[in-house]
Amino acid sequence: MTGPAADTASDTTPAPAPGPSLGRKVGSAAKWSLINTVVMRLGNFATGIVLARFFLGPEAWGVYGIAQTVLLVLLSANELGVSLAIVRWEGDPRRFAPTVLTLSAASSCLLYAVLFAVAPAVAGVLGSPEASGVLRVMCLCVVLDGLSQVPAGFLTREFAQGRRMAVDGLNFVLSTAVTLFLAVEGFGAMSFAWGSVVGNVAALIGCCLAAPGTLKFGWDREQARALLKFGLPLAGASMLALGVVNVDTMVVGSALDPLALGFYVLAFNISGWPVRIISEAARRVSFAGFSRLADSPQALAAGFARALGVVMAGTVPICVLLAALAAPVVELIYGERWLPAAQALPWLMALGLVRIGCELAYDCLVAIGHRRSLIGVQGLWLIVLIPALVIGARTGGIVGVAQGHVLVAGAVVVPVFLLALHRGGIRLGTVARACAWPLLGGAVMSAVLLLLERYLGGGVLALLATGAAGTLCYVLCVLPGRALLKG
Repeated sequence: MTGPAADTASDTTPAPAPGPSLGRKVGSAAKWSLINTVVMRLGNFATGIVLARFFLGPEAWGVYGIAQTVLLVLLSANELGVSLAIVRWEGDPRRFAPTVLTLSAASSCLLYAVLFAVAPAVAGVLGSPEASGVLRVMCLCVVLDGLSQVPAGFLTREFAQGRRMAVDGLNFVLSTAVTLFLAVEGFGAMSFAWGSVVGNVAALIGCCLAAPGTLKFGWDREQARALLKFGLPLAGASMLALGVVNVDTMVVGSALDPLALGFYVLAFNISGWPVRIISEAARRVSFAGFSRLADSPQALAAGFARALGVVMAGTVPICVLLAALAAPVVELIYGERWLPAAQALPWLMALGLVRIGCELAYDCLVAIGHRRSLIGVQGLWLIVLIPALVIGARTGGIVGVAQGHVLVAGAVVVPVFLLALHRGGIRLGTVARACAWPLLGGAVMSAVLLLLERYLGGGVLALLATGAAGTLCYVLCVLPGRALLKG
């Protein structure tokens, strides 16, 4: 696509061939994105510890989990997928950005109006009637996110992750301050809702300042038709993907009690640490980077292999640490009353590792125009997953739900994603070579951690020594594969 002048033409025209500075742009953006994500997630981690230990119990976390689940599903389709055209299409995006903004804002407002009307029914079906008010407040973020999509898209297109870090920092500081203040005052789960709204307002203002002149409304019928043709399949795939990630919360909320839901939400949030830190940092640059390589199959395959190798190398040790030391880590950080959450954590860490690889594959397939394949993959995942989670909840509680997640992801989803990548020109051998050394290191690290934890115990010093020894073994195992990671 070459912008609005050709918006009625094919939406799969590749972006310009990568220039010699593309590698430097992606590398710089990836560094800023990683720093940004690590700082923000560590801050959120610390805030969550304070809230869980001193102010909010499992029931409040359960209500928050329900509201967050609904919000994420709405955010997956609130702008109909059209905002990705800002990143993907060739030409000057300012020519069609006003139409993108109009579509995004209109669809976001419509979604929120529907959610406001049905919030009590949704909360009741999900087993948390008290979540209705939280839903209505928290999902105001849908409208704010829809408005910020265009300026945020410009930042992604330009690999301007330094400016994005400043925006996210403002969001974090204000949302955290409001959440903590309201939690201290006894607002419970509503603290998260108002904190999220204030943070998203700050993010919208920050994005507009970082990408000036991009928040302009406009309308062109031909542009809108081409944008919807481009975006709706992506929105459908994204909604299915978010449904896959969040349907477990709905199943636990409806099949089990609010206390179990609170424990599961905490365990799932912990399992998301490596996903959010590593994968989120990578995905802010991966789609733009893969898009530049989409017309060169060899360059795309090499770029995907390096990206997957780096992401796996950084994620595996975190997942292994949290899985092998789940109980002592949860007790040390959150307190003894949260220990039931540790039972599901090892399985959820395995799921987190699979999700990271699948999300990178998702971005690659979007960049090369295989949008229909993604809808099929995500639809299959969701169809198979729902009965597996229901059976798991009835037979094994939150542990059964986590096991059902891993079973479906490993036995069904990974093979299907590998087939889709193969059809896109990325061979199974390429993927295997990228993952081989990190997975070998993870296996050795797991054995070392379990052995040392058995003999040293779960005290603070013992955990530090165990973690350090396991990490050292992991580093030694992945060193032979360092040449692949340098690209």
